[in-house]
Amino acid sequence: QVHVVESGGGLVQAGGSLRLSCRASGRTIDDAAMAWFRQRPGKEREFIAAIRWVGGRTLYTDSMKGRFAISRDNAKNTVWLQMNSLQPEDTAVYYCAAGSYMRYGVNEYNSWGQGTQVTVSG
Repeated sequence: QVHVVESGGGLVQAGGSLRLSCRASGRTIDDAAMAWFRQRPGKEREFIAAIRWVGGRTLYTDSMKGRFAISRDNAKNTVWLQMNSLQPEDTAVYYCAAGSYMRYGVNEYNSWGQGTQVTVSG
């Protein structure tokens, strides 16, 4: 089973940017897609974006597209989430996930990282 680990979270001022990284280990052909989710305090985990390893096709939540961008480097087995124009409401634990397909639902992914905290100050 693929194992994913996130990194890159931290404290940033409103209007600033962060780039999160997710490294995947033990990938197989079934682990065709990677995704980023976030969980804000008191709220359910929500989908941000997903990307396919082959071809690089992406899927975004409409509200996220524009400020957030997902990318990957197959040779490095790494996926990034570039986050721009961050606001306090973006404060959340950000999770990387792996699955067979690009989907919006949390239960569509079978491997999850431990999460990385992003805190945006006003």
